[in-house]
Amino acid sequence: MCTNFKYPTAKDGTACVGRTMEFPNEIPWQIGIAASDMKGDCTLVPNGKTWQAKYGVIGMSAFNNPQWYADGTNTAGLSGHLLYMPDHATYHDPKGDGTDIGILDLIAFVLGTCASVAEAKAAALTVNVVNVNPKEIPIPLPVHLILHDKDSCAVVEFHPEGPIASDNPVQVATNSPYLDWHLTNICNYLSFSPENPPPITVGDTKFAAFAQGQGFRGLPGDSTSPSRFIRVLTDVRFSPQPGDQKDAELQTIRVLHGYDISTGSIAEPSPTGGGDIPELTMWSTVCNLTGSRYLYNTYADPQWYVIDLATTDFTKSRSVAFADSGGPMPITV
Repeated sequence: MCTNFKYPTAKDGTACVGRTMEFPNEIPWQIGIAASDMKGDCTLVPNGKTWQAKYGVIGMSAFNNPQWYADGTNTAGLSGHLLYMPDHATYHDPKGDGTDIGILDLIAFVLGTCASVAEAKAAALTVNVVNVNPKEIPIPLPVHLILHDKDSCAVVEFHPEGPIASDNPVQVATNSPYLDWHLTNICNYLSFSPENPPPITVGDTKFAAFAQGQGFRGLPGDSTSPSRFIRVLTDVRFSPQPGDQKDAELQTIRVLHGYDISTGSIAEPSPTGGGDIPELTMWSTVCNLTGSRYLYNTYADPQWYVIDLATTDFTKSRSVAFADSGGPMPITV
């Protein structure tokens, strides 16, 4: 379960993309930095995909491997996000022709070589995502790829007949089913408004809203992907235009925290046995695509941190542990 959206562009042109990562706490995550001249190589299968990067990449990487990303942005202002798609992601047998790539390698390839959504869509369709799991990963990874630049958004889905790259006009995404279903489902929720409905009179009696918020009555509040899709689309649709970069980043964070999972509210069977395990919001990110900034917050620390891509060393690839503030900050009053 994950939620992804582009916040309305600020008056100064700032474009921010927000994303939450909901998953069992089964994968060790770090900040990954992929060098701007990295020579990528999918080692999952013989004769896997290789590529020569042109752009530096920073994001959430797994198992101390700065080529295995679930989320990231690059120095050209393009972001990529893997979101869970159970029962809606079909990978294929290796071809052995140099196009084979693992799903966790996909962001490093696309962000390392592409500067726009249009370029990334085309690149993603040139590779064969193989049905081979890294030995380190204890669970299957059925996902789809969400791409954003400052102007556009696209979704790359892995259908049984092959990958399909589609423009995403609403620029929000969650999980299963496929995007076209979610877009059709929007038609069931057209009456929302931030304003209360006007009073009505029945007979001689007037009936009026007795609290604010009735304009959103009927907005789904559960954590299923169809409900979150409608909810985050509604949040973004009625969000005010931010004034500047700081406002855009903070308002994106505000929306993100509306999708944090309370511990214990969702559980799923452990992939290694031993009963159910909780699903958690492991981390959330903001990609400031115009300001070259990557912000993140983790389950273990309420503090948000920001990385400036303009001052980041992209001459070498590496993994870096999360920063840790130690929890809420004490103050004297």
